[in-house]
Amino acid sequence: MKAKYLNPFTDFGFKKIFGEEASKPQLISFLNSILSHLNIIDLSFKPSEQVGKNVFDRKAIYDLYCQTKSGERIIVEIQKAKQNYFIDRSVFYSTFPIQEQAQKGDWNFKLDAVYCIGILDFTFKETENKTEYLHTAQLKDHHGKVFYDKLTYIYIEMPNFTKALDELETNLEKWLYFIQHLEDFENIPKLFEKDIVFIDAFTKAELGNLDRTAHMEYENSLKVYRDLKNVIDTATDTGVNRGYQLGKMEGIMEGKMEEKIKIAQSLKKMGMSSEIIIQATGLTKEEIEKIEILNP
Repeated sequence: MKAKYLNPFTDFGFKKIFGEEASKPQLISFLNSILSHLNIIDLSFKPSEQVGKNVFDRKAIYDLYCQTKSGERIIVEIQKAKQNYFIDRSVFYSTFPIQEQAQKGDWNFKLDAVYCIGILDFTFKETENKTEYLHTAQLKDHHGKVFYDKLTYIYIEMPNFTKALDELETNLEKWLYFIQHLEDFENIPKLFEKDIVFIDAFTKAELGNLDRTAHMEYENSLKVYRDLKNVIDTATDTGVNRGYQLGKMEGIMEGKMEEKIKIAQSLKKMGMSSEIIIQATGLTKEEIEKIEILNP
């Protein structure tokens, strides 16, 4: 059966539901379900691409980056494919909102809080409890007490969230169920009909409400998502294309150009599109075009 709603794990789908000016009520509701102590009333979107201090520094590109009215910076990343050093990347990404707060001249170094939220379409291999889906991490001292409460990492392992529709209790559980099952819905479940924020979310996600241009953008985004998932599943299940096996992904996270090139070569040989290779390696289209396919 043809899907009625967007897949929120696609770049287009996630940003359509949570990342537009008109989607602020949905984003605020979702963030408050995770960060209830902030009681977010309003927020503003910030540039999703953060550059270093010079051309030689690495940059960070977020799925969503926003700032609350009271100053807190919040990064939201939806991660479709498993990466060995995803947590390391989160820590690296969190340095940009910290550094941007630096002020010229006299400054007492007071910082606003930074939150990094990762919605993961995979599980951490280190996770022993397969029923636990929400993980919160902060800097703590050797007694286990929070040492610094202005830097928080939150990871949501979606495969570990297994509640049924009639088991949902909290607003967070409703949002996770919405994200996890949206593409499979044929109609709005009664549980969601009582909340205008969710009703609007379903409306924004309905494919029939997209114009022709937006629909084409979504189809392209969906193809990239599915191709990327298939490539990773193939590499993991069969051991083929060793340059792309997940163990090699550490080269990407460490910025090793030679590993990126090997992965790009493997993907090119498989006939993958430039969009897939860009997402998998972080290389530019120009760099990919220069890479030659090596014979075994």
